[in-house]
Amino acid sequence: MKVQLRLLNSFLALIIYFISPNSLIASADAARGDYCQLEEKAIAQKAQLLEASLKGNTNAQKEYQVLVREDGESLRRCRQSSVYPTQAIWLRLYPCDVRPASIDRTLDRIVNKGYNRVYVEAFADSQVLLPPADNPTVWDSVVRSEGHEKTDLLAQVIQKGHERGLKVYAWVFTLNFGYVYSRKPEKQSVLARNGKGENSTSFVHDQSQAFIDPYHPQAKADYAQLLNAILKRRPDGILFDYVRYPRGTGSQSAVGNVKDLWIYGEASRQRFLNRAVNQKGRDLLTRYLNQGYITAKDVSEVDKLYPKEGSPLWQGRTPPPNEQKEPLNSRLNRLKTEIWFLAVAHAAQGVVDFVTFAASTAQKYGIPSGAVFFPDGNQLVGERGFDSRLQAWDQFPASMEWHPMAYGVCRDSRCIVAQVKRVMEMSPRQVKIIPAIAGLWSQSYDNRPNLESQMEAIRSSFPQLRAISHFAFSWQDPEFDKERRFCQ
Repeated sequence: MKVQLRLLNSFLALIIYFISPNSLIASADAARGDYCQLEEKAIAQKAQLLEASLKGNTNAQKEYQVLVREDGESLRRCRQSSVYPTQAIWLRLYPCDVRPASIDRTLDRIVNKGYNRVYVEAFADSQVLLPPADNPTVWDSVVRSEGHEKTDLLAQVIQKGHERGLKVYAWVFTLNFGYVYSRKPEKQSVLARNGKGENSTSFVHDQSQAFIDPYHPQAKADYAQLLNAILKRRPDGILFDYVRYPRGTGSQSAVGNVKDLWIYGEASRQRFLNRAVNQKGRDLLTRYLNQGYITAKDVSEVDKLYPKEGSPLWQGRTPPPNEQKEPLNSRLNRLKTEIWFLAVAHAAQGVVDFVTFAASTAQKYGIPSGAVFFPDGNQLVGERGFDSRLQAWDQFPASMEWHPMAYGVCRDSRCIVAQVKRVMEMSPRQVKIIPAIAGLWSQSYDNRPNLESQMEAIRSSFPQLRAISHFAFSWQDPEFDKERRFCQ
């Protein structure tokens, strides 16, 4: 009898262990391998339950919903003890994602891979992820099919992401308003222009990039309308991409002359001239913009036109004492250098001002924001030249997250680590830095090492970094992405 009782007690203890919450946690966590990724058996089980629920099986639907919550909870615990507590993925949704369970399948795959944050493209290529029936912006909706006028993919992905424990950020283009925007007759004055009369559509020949003049009030008004519509959906954050000017190819990848700068739109030009403090300064700035240079003759003529004024003045200029008594050529050389750097600073400041305005809009909703940028987008080229993107990310608000795109191509991780290092060295101490890396799990891609190798190299060099992101979801499962893109 005692033996039987001992066996019974052991049996009961075993039952209690397996039905206790702690045992369920241990079982769920055990299904996650390295990098918090689910094992194939657990992935298949969840997928089968989803498919059964779509066929009307109510029990399967309940089991699926329970499993979704459990997977989200096990992911949360796993990431807490991970080297990178935050691991994000960049995601684009398609019109075909209006199909039943398309978003569920997509987000399940994201959770299965160990990601706990997703950056969803909400505005890109002249399209916004808002329903046609509730799209107050000047851009077309991504979904435009009949019968889906009220289908709100952005709201859906946020809700379904939260059900899985995911943080969902809206990812939006910033100064690049899209090719369709550039074709609108009433928007021509809003576009950025260089000194050759070009806008970016004739400079970048891919019919997807159309950059605006960041100083133009209509650009800010159109963008504010877009942001308000997106932020009302309450994403967990918003990321601003294309916070820069276009980059040309070859020799056009750098700027060395004022006419290369995108400051010839009417608003930017006027703001530049208004930086003059006296008439001499304004006259010289005007000649500089019009001609692309100034000469000794220009300086001499300006002196004669405004004899009562001293040195030409503009914001930030402190001329040396007795400058007017110096030889003309000496004055000219100094003015040429200073006016060039003023023009470059003016162009770069437009980018910084625009992203600051965008971040402040998000702040009104209590939603954090981040800026996406190239680590080398603010480099000097030679003695007086600059990278044509003029992406002065080191001047972006320190209150934003900084997302450097460390997409270096060098077959190993050294150039990628070097890009992150540059950002770490140039950033204020309080800035939260979240590197974005490109590649695939367990295999090299496009001359880049696998994601595991890149993450380990970054971790070894910068153990203080606690978040990272991977570009992009479409790369990791191209067949599934193709199905979603073409409704297969």
